[in-house]
Amino acid sequence: MTPKLACALRPALSALAIVSGLGGALAASPTLEKIRSSGTLTLGYREASIPFSYLGPDQKPVGMSLDLCAAVAQRIRTELKLTELKTTFVAVNASNRIPLLQNGTVDIECGSTTNTVERQKQVAFSVATFVSQPRWLTLRASGIANVNGLRGRTVVITQGSLNMLLAQKLNAADGLDLTILQARDHAESLLMLRTGRAAAWYEDDVLLAGARATALDPAALAFLPASSGVDYYYGLILPRDDPEFKALVDGAVKAQMASGTFAKLYERWFLTPIPPAGQNLDLPMSEALQFRVKNPSDALKH
Repeated sequence: MTPKLACALRPALSALAIVSGLGGALAASPTLEKIRSSGTLTLGYREASIPFSYLGPDQKPVGMSLDLCAAVAQRIRTELKLTELKTTFVAVNASNRIPLLQNGTVDIECGSTTNTVERQKQVAFSVATFVSQPRWLTLRASGIANVNGLRGRTVVITQGSLNMLLAQKLNAADGLDLTILQARDHAESLLMLRTGRAAAWYEDDVLLAGARATALDPAALAFLPASSGVDYYYGLILPRDDPEFKALVDGAVKAQMASGTFAKLYERWFLTPIPPAGQNLDLPMSEALQFRVKNPSDALKH
């Protein structure tokens, strides 16, 4: 190579070195290239997915998933060596969250989406950020201490709940002889429980915790110990064919877990009063989530 040619190539080689310094992520990741070019990260949020992602008292999105996405934004800014990274927010719902991610309207969905095999065909998931478990909610005064205490009783499940099939299987397998009623919505399920028409209500623990927190008498309602052995893993959703971007997002979430920041975020959103009404979900971190904090993964099994 002649000295003149080497001199001419020096700027290009320097640029290549910068890209290589990012582990090749900028060159290989279309999402990171889009963010670098626009100087903007667009986050999808849910308007009523308490406490993961919802509108706070000032009508701005807040929640644990948004806090995790803020850490991701900082990691992106650092990795891309941007002096400034603008963050914008787009409201999404259960129907359009995946299409809006697929067409590039949002870069990350910061909500409460359950990781499933079917959804993995459309999007990628970060390491698990929450583990939900089906639980029974009862009246504390009932004296029911575990699932065996429900034997021969009437219970309620909200119409359309994915947990109906699971409850029917548990009922048959354990010979509980349950009478299973269906309510029109969660509000009616709670009403049937509080008025004694049902001895227990079966649903995802985080949904039950939210309903309990908004009840007139939260202390009167109690969870039974988890017994189904079923876990539902939530994660941030990302573009499917962008492993470099997923690696960056996972790295940011794992750093939060390793530093203890994730545990503090959990305490803030699940164990203390939260806006807008100062309700406390009072839902301690499950053993399944504790395991995932120590062993971050996007796997669908423990």
